[in-house]
This record gives sequence, C-alpha cells and structure tokens, in this order.
Amino acid sequence: MDFQDISARGLVLLGCGKMGSAMLAGWLARGLAPSSVYVLDPRPSDWLLAQGVAVNAALPSAPAVVLIAVKPQMMGDALPQLAAMGGGGTLFVTVAAGTTIASYEAVLGATTPLIRAMPNTPAAIGRGITAITGNAAASAAHLDMAEGLLSAVGQVVRLEGEHQMDAVTAVSGSGPAYVFHLIEALAAAGEAEGLSPELALHLARATVAGAGALAEESDEAPGQLRVNVTSPGGTTAAALAVLMEPETGFPGLLQRAVKAAADRGRELGK
Repeated sequence: MDFQDISARGLVLLGCGKMGSAMLAGWLARGLAPSSVYVLDPRPSDWLLAQGVAVNAALPSAPAVVLIAVKPQMMGDALPQLAAMGGGGTLFVTVAAGTTIASYEAVLGATTPLIRAMPNTPAAIGRGITAITGNAAASAAHLDMAEGLLSAVGQVVRLEGEHQMDAVTAVSGSGPAYVFHLIEALAAAGEAEGLSPELALHLARATVAGAGALAEESDEAPGQLRVNVTSPGGTTAAALAVLMEPETGFPGLLQRAVKAAADRGRELGK
C-alpha cells in the first residue's frame, strides 16, 4: 500500500503484543518508515525496542491512523488517553475482540471514522484472515486504508455490517482453536490404534496443515475434494459414515459449536 499519508502524519499503535507485533513487522517489511510509528505498550519487548519506532514517547496530535490492539479488558484504561484524537481527522482501526463500535464512539465521538476488525491467530505467521466493517463516519477511502494495513498479516474480507461480526468471530476468529482440537483428537485416535504419541501427532499435524493448504489452493470445492479421496466401500468411506452422521457427526456438532460461540459473542457485546 501507499504509506505516504501515514509517513507524513504518523501511525499510533496502541498495544504491541503478538497481533500488534505481527502487523508492525508486516508494515515495516512493506516499506513503512520506523520513524512514522508511535507505539504505546506498558511492557515493550526487546524486539519492539530494536525496530527504531518511538515507544511510549510523545504522540502526534493528529496521526493518520490509530490502530488499537490491546486486550478488551485493558480498553477502559487505554482508550481515553487517545480521546483527543477523535472527531474526524484520524482513522481508528481496532482489532480488539468483543468491543462494539458504539463503545468506541462513546469515547471518541460518532464523527470519528472507525473500522472494527476481527483477525485470527494465523496472522502471527502472515496467514490470517481479517473481517472488517466501518461506522457511518468511515468512508470508502478509510476502508481501503484499513484493508491495506491489515493485509500485512493475511487476507481481508469486508462485511455487510457489524451485525455479522459475532458470526465471523465464531467461524474464523475462534476457528483456529477448533482446528487445533481436531489435530489433538486425530492424534489421540491414532495412538488408540497403536501409533506412538510422537508419530500420531506428526501425522495429524501434517495431514491437517496439508489438507488446509490444498483446500485453499484448489479450484475444486471442499466437498469435491472430499469425494476425490473417498473410494466407495473403502476406509475413508467407513470413517466418513461416522463423521457425517446427522446427529452426532461433524455437521451438527460444528453448527452447535459455532452457534455457542456466536451467542457468547453477542452476550459479551451487550
């Protein structure tokens, strides 16, 4: 992306944990000058201090962007210190989970352009996917700028509105945990069939990672990829007869799990 406006006015990064560090590393790799970045973090890492950015220093009065990457429970203390930057001149982008647009507007003002984003943990290796949506004050140019910044850690999709955010959180935000649990369960099943714990885990991890990469890169739908590997009457068909059982198999189980996550997101957002 073109960092010209950010380079001239500055970017403030509020919080530089795993997600903030991943984004900062991506921006610097894409050519953003370290001198343009101002980081506020109570416990800066050695890595952060070595990047040449301003850490816990005086901030520009009207930066181009403020990106909020603190944990939701820290928001009450962290956000008010940036309230003076609200009002329209600065774009605020937040990757903090569970905090609604209305909550930010209550502190920053409704005329502040705000983009709410939901990334996921594979962003730490540049393989994340982030969903974004803006408030009424956010223009198309603001969305473009946010997408450019967030694409440093993976793919970006745009939502119809904030009403879709809880569903996104339940699918892609929480989704990596479902996949990690699948790896755990698949490895345990391999152990039960006589494999060593080390070999079972190696096979499970590589199988899930390889299948995911194939699903992402293939032109065929996941359903067709499943059919491709399933010989009638074979071993895969025997396993899928269990996994695809309507009541106890994956379809019903995952639907209930995603609904539980989405419902909890709605509760936390109230």
